[in-house]
Amino acid sequence: MFAENLIEKFTDFPTPFFYYDLEVLQKSLDSIKAHGLSKGYHVHYALKANYNDKILKIILQAGLGADCVSGNEVRKAIEVGFDPASIAFAGVGKSDAEITYALNQNIYCFNVESAQELEVINELAGAVGKHTNIALRINPNVKADTHHYITTGVEENKFGINLWELDEIVQKMHTYTNLKLIGIHFHIGSQITNHAAFRSLCEKVNELQEYFEGHNIELRHINVGGGLGINYADPDGAAVPDFEGYFKVFRKGLSLRKGQQLHFELGRAVVAQCGSLISKVLFVKKGLRTNFAIIDAGMTELIRPALYQATHHIESLTYKDNTKALYDVVGPICESSDCFRKAIELPTVERGDLLAIRSTGAYGEVMTSFYNLRDKAKAYYSDEV
Repeated sequence: MFAENLIEKFTDFPTPFFYYDLEVLQKSLDSIKAHGLSKGYHVHYALKANYNDKILKIILQAGLGADCVSGNEVRKAIEVGFDPASIAFAGVGKSDAEITYALNQNIYCFNVESAQELEVINELAGAVGKHTNIALRINPNVKADTHHYITTGVEENKFGINLWELDEIVQKMHTYTNLKLIGIHFHIGSQITNHAAFRSLCEKVNELQEYFEGHNIELRHINVGGGLGINYADPDGAAVPDFEGYFKVFRKGLSLRKGQQLHFELGRAVVAQCGSLISKVLFVKKGLRTNFAIIDAGMTELIRPALYQATHHIESLTYKDNTKALYDVVGPICESSDCFRKAIELPTVERGDLLAIRSTGAYGEVMTSFYNLRDKAKAYYSDEV
């Protein structure tokens, strides 16, 4: 991925920093357009994955809408240029101020996650003289084959409305005079690489379609969320996720009604592979079974490994010879969990060498913190270096 002349330029930048390959991003967007948008599907980009302004503008130009989980994300999407009519607002804990702001912006739809939220949005909409679209986020009790921290579609989960709550909610919908139920929404988890989970979701959606028809409710759209995973082990060989196979699962598995729209909310799969975190080796410590490569990036720049043991591919950019050794790649933060990889084989590492931690375009820059009073890492782009 990194040409020699590019690595030479990297040595001039203060580390750590995020580097975005915009060509990789564009290839992913082209695939989404070819296999999703061209089929008439509506794809909302999940801002929580990365809300970098330059990245957002490229995604906007590709024709995607926005999926937001906070009032500030709604605000950011509108400021960047997303049409409010393309914005879906999800999230289990929307504040009154966030709801009111989104109402006043006339967004496309609220994805509602609890019975009480319906009552609150109805009341707030009435207070500002608005009628708004809502979709019910339903918990389909589909288990995603992923880490338990990012599994969101099983029972006893804070996300979504449980199936056993539907009867009561549907019976009360006519009392919410400021709300219009236009769809149902799902999101079963993140970093899903086994399409079987999505096929199971299709079966649940088809059953629920019949349920709502049985209650004389016409659904304008079905929103199946996102969750498509990426290949963290091979960021170059699998730079563009299998969007074709992903969209095909829903095209074949769903029984959509005439005129019914299909919506997606993709985040990680859109942006993860275009980003890398570049860091410099500060010190090398000898150990008994492994060595420690202490770098200047830490969990403050990339928290995924510390948060849920996520694994990113790490490569050395400036090694001097072909000898290799085992290293724990660790950061400078005063926490034992500030570790990116344990006992991985790398070319012999020396002080001042550059390492690239790959696939950080999603949940890297957006999850940075100032813990230990760290400076915020800058971002650089392939069209500027």
